[in-house]
Amino acid sequence: MGVPINYNLRNLVERKGTTLMTAFGIGLTVAVLVTAMALTAGLKSVFGGSGDPRQVLVLRKGVNAELTSTVSSDSYQIIRRMPGIASAPNGEPMVSPEGLTVVNLPSVDSPAGMNVTVRGMLPIGISMRTVNVEQGKMFEPGLRQIVVGESIARRYPDARIGKKVRFGRGVWEVVGVFSVGDSAANSEIWVDLNQLRGDFEQQGGSSSLLVRANSDAAIENLKKIISDDQRLGSSVMGEKQYYAEMTASGAPLQALGYSVAVIMAIGSAFAATNTMYAAVARRSKEIGTLRAIGFGRWSILWSFMLESVCLALVGGILGVLIALPVNGLTTGVGSFVTFSEVAFKFKVGLFPILYGLLFAAVIGALGGFLPAWAASKKGIVDAMRDL
Repeated sequence: MGVPINYNLRNLVERKGTTLMTAFGIGLTVAVLVTAMALTAGLKSVFGGSGDPRQVLVLRKGVNAELTSTVSSDSYQIIRRMPGIASAPNGEPMVSPEGLTVVNLPSVDSPAGMNVTVRGMLPIGISMRTVNVEQGKMFEPGLRQIVVGESIARRYPDARIGKKVRFGRGVWEVVGVFSVGDSAANSEIWVDLNQLRGDFEQQGGSSSLLVRANSDAAIENLKKIISDDQRLGSSVMGEKQYYAEMTASGAPLQALGYSVAVIMAIGSAFAATNTMYAAVARRSKEIGTLRAIGFGRWSILWSFMLESVCLALVGGILGVLIALPVNGLTTGVGSFVTFSEVAFKFKVGLFPILYGLLFAAVIGALGGFLPAWAASKKGIVDAMRDL
């Protein structure tokens, strides 16, 4: 026979002050955990939404980032003639040479400036992406014009339509704002590749090549052909794989969030333990009465454990409510791969919420076990005699 749950809920309500204080402590712990998970979910959404499964990225062998890679003009000419490459409507092979650099711009969060990725492309590179021009127009080849991702326009006041940005050898005019779904490209500035080469004195060549296969079946064979060609000295990986690996940019922040949550959880578990020990001491006669009318030790144990878990779940719900306002909040994190900022949105989805509530329940179970065990071990006569 189990102790009715309404008995435990009634006792929680009667101890309003203690219940709320303990629940608030657990709630803060859960809020930190949920926020850390929302950060990771946001980064995964951005990098997971980047790239095309039909495309591969060619880099110099031995490097893992476009910024530190170089691909020669000769390699470009060799690769664009390889079999298995898709063709544009005009018959041009879908191989996009792309140049990367970083520039420093003041942002809304850092007036002193943050690094921003500048990507130089030819028209073929734009056609290989699903681009929506949200404002203005796309840059024109041969002109000192730039278009900025929607995240750049939102976070960098100097990079909005009509403004002029200085980098390289001169001034560039912002002529448009674009978006590419929910991807890292929204944190980039795009310019004409030849203009970028001229400003940074690059004689041909590029940082990377973006290559589209003509079918899903041709992708692996294309990777092998490029990797095995000794003339190229290149490595190749799927474009989606390249961006997926960038999720590690948020690993230090995630680790910090989890560490803080664990430390706070230990304190919250002790708080729950103290609260439940006080409840056991105060309700000694009630425990004796329950034993006298037929409730066994295990029923008492599970009753107090359940009460502790319910207390923690109240805190868990409070923690989720504290964390909910960060959902959709846009911020940026520095990438150790691109050495520039990537903007993303916190995502407080169903999984972080359920994980936070489970975490709260575990805190409650750990914190309530010893007091519950002490309650279940009380003898009937001794419990009835306690004041």
